[in-house]
Amino acid sequence: MQLEDSVQFLKGVGPRRGEMLEKAGLRTLEDLLFHLPFRYEDRRTITTLQAARLGGEVNVVGRIGGVREHRRQGRRGALLRALLTDESGWAELLWFHQTGYFKERLNEEALWLVHGRVEAAPRGGLQIVHPEIEAIGPGAGSAGDVRAAAAGFARVLPVYQKPGEIPIAAMRRIVTQVVEGLAASARSVLPEPVRARASLMPVAEALRYVHAPPGDADITLLAESASTAHRTLIFEELFALQIGMTLRKAERSRQVGIAMARSDERIRAYFERLPFVPTQAQRRVVNEIAADMARPQQMSRLVHGDVGSGKTVVAFAAALQAIAAGYQVAVMAPTELLAEQHFATMRPWAEADGIEIRLLTGSLRSAAAREVREAVASGHAQLVVGTHALIQQSTEFARLGLAIVDEQHRFGVLQRAAIHGGASSSGEQTVPRADTLLLSATPIPRTLSLTLYGDLDVSFLDELPAGRRPVTTRVIRTAARERLHERMAAAIREGRQCYIVYPLVEESEAMDLADATSMAEQLQAGAFREFRVGLVHGRMKAAEKDAVMRRFKAGDVHVLVATTVIEVGIDVPNATIMVVEHAERFGLAQLHQLRGRVGRGSLDSFCCLVADVGQSADSFERLRVMESTNDGFEIAEADLKLRGPGEYLGTRQSGAPAFRAANLVRDADLLTLARNEALAWLEQDPTLAKPESAELRRAIERRWSSVLGLAEVG
Repeated sequence: MQLEDSVQFLKGVGPRRGEMLEKAGLRTLEDLLFHLPFRYEDRRTITTLQAARLGGEVNVVGRIGGVREHRRQGRRGALLRALLTDESGWAELLWFHQTGYFKERLNEEALWLVHGRVEAAPRGGLQIVHPEIEAIGPGAGSAGDVRAAAAGFARVLPVYQKPGEIPIAAMRRIVTQVVEGLAASARSVLPEPVRARASLMPVAEALRYVHAPPGDADITLLAESASTAHRTLIFEELFALQIGMTLRKAERSRQVGIAMARSDERIRAYFERLPFVPTQAQRRVVNEIAADMARPQQMSRLVHGDVGSGKTVVAFAAALQAIAAGYQVAVMAPTELLAEQHFATMRPWAEADGIEIRLLTGSLRSAAAREVREAVASGHAQLVVGTHALIQQSTEFARLGLAIVDEQHRFGVLQRAAIHGGASSSGEQTVPRADTLLLSATPIPRTLSLTLYGDLDVSFLDELPAGRRPVTTRVIRTAARERLHERMAAAIREGRQCYIVYPLVEESEAMDLADATSMAEQLQAGAFREFRVGLVHGRMKAAEKDAVMRRFKAGDVHVLVATTVIEVGIDVPNATIMVVEHAERFGLAQLHQLRGRVGRGSLDSFCCLVADVGQSADSFERLRVMESTNDGFEIAEADLKLRGPGEYLGTRQSGAPAFRAANLVRDADLLTLARNEALAWLEQDPTLAKPESAELRRAIERRWSSVLGLAEVG
């Protein structure tokens, strides 16, 4: 039995179950060894049916009889019923799934340990639906003998996420095989001095503990993944990841870059032409970027800025330095709407400085796109703004010096890598890499930032421009919608404009939610019949969206009904009311982005989150976080805690590493400790050449090198 062996060859697995396990990412025995329980059941206390509490989970020893299987009228599948009796009473057992499996196991003569939740049966008495059962013996003897026989089965039992139709008990047996066969051979990735400082267990001992807790284990610590064994496995994983991230940062710093001389005078003149005074935060970040670009190493810098903090101003200043040095600049946005907005914003700045700027998106007609690509290939186009069309093979830059990626978290890792470029060799000559500037208007909590961007230099735009007022936010119930519409109409009569955002483009049979398309028609005919209502959503062609947005910006459209396509990029200072319908369907960070579409001028602005409290009281309370703060980083932390990293990042965040033991919300303290220890260890052993680093080096090569894009370890 080896760690790299396939799961298919384990006893009780076979091809069908093996396929289920592999689909769940459990391909090797090592995957199963580190497939930790997601919860534990305390089966150390055995009770009687008479003492069982409705709604509570019980461990009862008794005999099972009266097993019968019958078809359910009008429904697929069979129902299996059985009768459990002990010294104090009886309860009906029910199975709706895997009935054949359980029917085959049950024997009227046997004594069973039954675990499950006790409920009131519809026809009176007690019932336990889908209980777990373990055969104890033939069932002879007194009640005292029965309890003595069951004592050996009293323990804390691990419960694993199970793929497909594999029964819980079968999944437990599969993992137990691997733990018994391989846990002893597991080697710690932690150098001994690090393990000792952190007061952690040997990894083999930790694995045995989490998979088979001893009889005296603290069930609360197990449930919270806070036992020393859990902390050991979590720390090991985070330590190895942080070592890998730091090595990737070091690897990038060694890449040959382009030393572009600072253009302080040109940037100063650009700042003076702006119709506003740049903030001190903008000046500081521009200075950090300028210093990076002047070095002969490749720049990889992320600029975090809350909504409205002025990232575009900073990005154009960086572009000026590259263009002054004779290089081209590419600005890539995730949507055509945002690319067009950047182009519209940067165009007057570029023209005032004599810079040739072009727009390249997927919707450009072939002839127009070909003309732009020719201008890019010849070097005539100095600044190119676009979407993923910029990284298509048909787009070649004459002399790309700086790649700016906006809302970079919306791109997959491979897309970012494509525009990031790579140092390539031609004979003995190395072609320098273009500098990379990543922008994000989505504040990332520190715990995620350390994990996702630990290999980057990070700048923070933590100051809003003068005149920006905080947006007043209120959560309101659907019943107050009519009053809200009256308030919006009054604001429009005073010359203001409003947004209304819906979660769906069109009506859906699957979800009972209002949609943007039908509501735009209803609102135009009803509450806002004296005004002009516009509609924007992601299925519209770029030209159609642009036309509506131009009308809205010009004040010709009073109410813009939209989906989250307006989440980023739209700047209409006269719009002062943002209404989000079905707000309980959105994450807090996304709501903060939508709120950022108003309050972009000197006028008082409002955000109204309309929620159906009847659907979920918890969701309604969650939204109240938005009322208490306008700080994007506070909201991001709250969103992360509420939804967890997976949901917070979304399925498109393919750069997020998959963790076996760690949880970035729960384990923030261990992440910080692991990062500090990783940095300290690399100061002693920067290439992982010491014998104490051998297991660490192997673990990073095996698990993290492809995820992190490491060319080599050490």
